[in-house]
Amino acid sequence: MEYRVLENEYIGEGMYYLKVGGEFEAKMGQFYMLRAWDKFPLLSRPISIYRIEEDGISFLYKLVGAGTNIISNLKKGDPIKMEGPYGNGFEKVEGKVALVGGGIGIAPLYMVGENIENCDAYLGFRERPILEEEFGKVTSNVYTTSGDTLITDILNVEKYDYILACGPTPMLKKLLEMTEGTKTRIQVSLENHMACGVGACLVCTCKTHSGNKKTCKDGPVFWGEDVIL
Repeated sequence: MEYRVLENEYIGEGMYYLKVGGEFEAKMGQFYMLRAWDKFPLLSRPISIYRIEEDGISFLYKLVGAGTNIISNLKKGDPIKMEGPYGNGFEKVEGKVALVGGGIGIAPLYMVGENIENCDAYLGFRERPILEEEFGKVTSNVYTTSGDTLITDILNVEKYDYILACGPTPMLKKLLEMTEGTKTRIQVSLENHMACGVGACLVCTCKTHSGNKKTCKDGPVFWGEDVIL
């Protein structure tokens, strides 16, 4: 379906904030397939939902290729095509929860903070923290790192009943190692490359203990004890 851009701006750390007008419903951790072109690039771009408000839906994205370059140049009122929401998102949990995001992986965690109580946010960045104030509105505490200090360096997983995480694969692997042998359970949102978004093309296949799964359809969120990274 075609919608209209309400806002589109660079916010730092290589990330852009895009808001699209309309009425939307989705679960935390789901994504949409976005495109603002006809034939090239061939594929739409999978973008995680950042936030849903009464007047529209917003996303965070990074400029990494031709598709996101086109999206980054959209102005208020420009048309954009979106299909979704797709994927299995984060499961709602009860207890003390840590939301752990690295880079653009912070995007889907905002909705988690809106929907789950008693959350702390741990956000890791390359150069400087962003969106601390926004995450402070939906979580109890916000902790950030940048530069040579990794977000996993300051996290004590045993303080929490659950970890809900999204970010680079090395970060997710480290979190799985940190929670192994503890009572802390973890859900991870994978950032695998996707093409179709509906499980038809197998581009985003990932390994689990119950066989290969499609990140776009079976995920992108998996329980840590199930996925193999």
